[in-house]
Amino acid sequence: MTLPDSNIDVKSLGKVAVLMGGTSAEREVSLMSGSGVLQALRSRGVDAHAFDPAQSDLGDLKRDGYARCFIALHGRHGEDGTVQGALELLGIPYTGPGVMASAIAMDKVMTKRVWSAENLPTPRYVWLAPDRQQREVVRTVPDELGLPLIVKPPREGSSIGVTKVRGYSEMQEAVQLSAKYDPDVLCEEFIDGEEVTCPVLGQGADAVVLPVIRIVAPDGAYDYQNKYFTDDVKYQCPSGLPEAEEREIQRIVLEAYRALGCRGWGRADLMIRASDRKPFLLEMNTSPGMTGHSLVPMSARASGISYEDLCLRILAAAALDTPAGTAAGAASA
Repeated sequence: MTLPDSNIDVKSLGKVAVLMGGTSAEREVSLMSGSGVLQALRSRGVDAHAFDPAQSDLGDLKRDGYARCFIALHGRHGEDGTVQGALELLGIPYTGPGVMASAIAMDKVMTKRVWSAENLPTPRYVWLAPDRQQREVVRTVPDELGLPLIVKPPREGSSIGVTKVRGYSEMQEAVQLSAKYDPDVLCEEFIDGEEVTCPVLGQGADAVVLPVIRIVAPDGAYDYQNKYFTDDVKYQCPSGLPEAEEREIQRIVLEAYRALGCRGWGRADLMIRASDRKPFLLEMNTSPGMTGHSLVPMSARASGISYEDLCLRILAAAALDTPAGTAAGAASA
């Protein structure tokens, strides 16, 4: 596969806002991602500026003459289609997937429904809406999914609010923790095996898959703390997987990315079941982390793409779901 062209006219990109921070539970990680992106773009001569939607009105983007946005926001109001929708109305191209793909991918239940309809492998699950979180309902979930199982908020990321449940007695507490972050709760079959992740760049037929990364966490605890604030997790890229296995994972990830209608970039997380080496899709990240611990830059480096060039390529692919003239006209009406 051919990776996107790196011959980019920096001046044609115009004034760029790096959206970071925001109001989600992942604000701290977003600030780290955004700071790295901002520094990288500036090092390549881009007229880039930090912009925190929690501190400034999005309308300022139009008033201050920004030509495009690099979305380094994570979680709600940044990765879920809401900011994307606002930028559509403002007529300002932005990085990553559009409104619909962002909204679907942010919701792990909706994502699973799409992937299941496309016959893509994803762990079995039980969705607990707010009116189905009574103790008598919750205690039956392990009967359907087995133990251990995973309980998590369907619209959060970075392992926030996630519990690995090992016994019936732990279910209610896990559901209550998850419900602090999302009124809906996702209970998911636990896949015993290796965790891997795989990024994608581009759109449609031109989308390309980057190398797979194998994640080796202490005691399998790939949680928020280990993801961002320790060096205990080991990342293997090249993955060391058999070539046929890596290719199959890349094929599934590309199909999953296209099925959701993603563009720009994204990163899929998967588990490889130890018993039969079958890969299962967990989620699609549509605004992946870009911190010092982040995985898309690591995979890109294995393909010969530096962090700075990766940021530049993602920025150059910024786009709108609707024609710029139509969006701009709507915004000024």
